[in-house]
Amino acid sequence: MTAFTFDQPLSPEEYLELESQSETKHEYINGRVYAMAGARGTHNIISGNLYILLRDRLQQSTCQTYFADMKVRLGEGRSFFYPDLVITCDERDDASQAYIDFPSVVFEVLSDSTESFDRGKKFQLYRTIPSLQAYILVSSQEYLVESFRRSEGDLWLLQTYGGLDAILHLENLAIDIPLSTLYASLDFS
Repeated sequence: MTAFTFDQPLSPEEYLELESQSETKHEYINGRVYAMAGARGTHNIISGNLYILLRDRLQQSTCQTYFADMKVRLGEGRSFFYPDLVITCDERDDASQAYIDFPSVVFEVLSDSTESFDRGKKFQLYRTIPSLQAYILVSSQEYLVESFRRSEGDLWLLQTYGGLDAILHLENLAIDIPLSTLYASLDFS
């Protein structure tokens, strides 16, 4: 991620105003603005497959599925991230806003340029959101998904799913995601 330097750190309001006029997406951490890397075709295929599957499975629920352009606000505006896909089941999240506050599940499709940040600082900050029940990392280079699930005592449990026969289970939503569907039309062999 590339940081943009301003004379002073930006307020959350200044960031949101800047972002509403920008053609490039930026994430925001404690007053600092970071340009996001562009996504490759594989990344877009995985995100699209996931969105279609989740939208269809959640159609009869109160949950909403967003991808690409919906921000998640953390710490009352101290940070804003663009997850690859996010699900909220909280009626306090307003679809007319540029961000949500109460995500239930966040998906990040990993790339070389973002993987260490997605696994490290970003996950550390996401864990501070009380509504978040699962953080899912999806490889864009092999058939591999890592699911971090919040459990009792605010512990995060990792379950790894590998190969096209594997089925990711989202316990809090009672949804199964076959990796063969998630990676449909992609060949990593």
